Amino acid sequence: MKHVFPTYTRFPIDLVQGKGTIVTDGAGKKYLDFTSGIAVCNLGHCPENVTVAVQKQLADIWHTSNLYESALQDSVAELLVGEDDKLVFFCNSGTEANEAALKLARKYTKKDKIITFEKSFHGRTFGSMSATGQAKIHQGFGGLVPGFTYIPYNDIEAFRGAIDENTAAVMLEVIQGEGGVIPANAAWLLEIQHHCKKVGALLIIDEVQTGIGRTGTLYSYQHIGLDPDIFTLAKGLGNGLPVGAMVGKSELSSAFGPGSHGSTFGGNKVVLAAAKEVLTTVKQTGFLEEVKAKSEYFRDLLEAKCANLASVTSIRGEGFLIGIEVACSADSVVSNLREHGLLILTAGSNVLRILPPLTVSYDEINQAVSLLATALENELIGSEKR
Repeated sequence: MKHVFPTYTRFPIDLVQGKGTIVTDGAGKKYLDFTSGIAVCNLGHCPENVTVAVQKQLADIWHTSNLYESALQDSVAELLVGEDDKLVFFCNSGTEANEAALKLARKYTKKDKIITFEKSFHGRTFGSMSATGQAKIHQGFGGLVPGFTYIPYNDIEAFRGAIDENTAAVMLEVIQGEGGVIPANAAWLLEIQHHCKKVGALLIIDEVQTGIGRTGTLYSYQHIGLDPDIFTLAKGLGNGLPVGAMVGKSELSSAFGPGSHGSTFGGNKVVLAAAKEVLTTVKQTGFLEEVKAKSEYFRDLLEAKCANLASVTSIRGEGFLIGIEVACSADSVVSNLREHGLLILTAGSNVLRILPPLTVSYDEINQAVSLLATALENELIGSEKR
């Protein structure tokens, strides 16, 4: 690629077609896609119902300013919040959703201090980058947005020592995706919620990677029974079209009135046509139950075929957000699998990150686990030879 900034280390294939879990590159080679565009294509590539909804909207009208009312925005917002007393702000990405959450928290509480966690990832704009607890994300960009405190994840004593009356918000992922697929301890999460209420800090949950059914519930915080003041969404919400959302309790609306925040393209009608169809599908009776059943089958098969391999340190995650920590180069395993027709990702140097579509079939799961087991066995043999 000669005319694009080299901000990504790209795999040497160009994916030009996709349907369901199968993608095809420019040379005609097919792959099982267990990345879902990094937890984006939760319904698989080009699902027919979403395609039809988008095509219909394209034929009607593409874009209107947020200076006008939008019944479509209100309809999608209702699908997001259900019976809860919450409101939605639409934007274009997870980073933008997190920026909106940070702004709202500071404006509502009139405080500056925000606690986030080491190995977290919340985005790459200055606010969301400053919220991210990874030095490698910060390097080279000068001074960050002040007011952020980073503490160890799953460490309740460190948290108790950090939170105080000056804290505007605590921002966290229920499962740290980019940080290595690290699940939060349920008791730790409940303790955080308790202390937030005690000192008047807002609890912000970043559901950008875990939301829209990825972990078997519509939102991952529902596994724990949390009641966040704000949560953020993107990725799977549009199944590949760029849309983000910040969802907050309605009492926070006093800080987000006219002129306080905005987005030219936020709530675009084409992307919300996709989001409405995605949410309607995921909320259908039995859909998430099937995701739970298939993801449990996947996890059990991974445990049976891969957990005891010498190259595997641990398997962790929830639903279809799975991390396999390996005692070898994760990049090498990913490369080997790509050559054999399976696409997965990494999360750091030694964790394989696996994110199949929620619509993946049992047969595709079987194929993927077989390829994974073989690749991990071969990696061990190869490392011994080296």
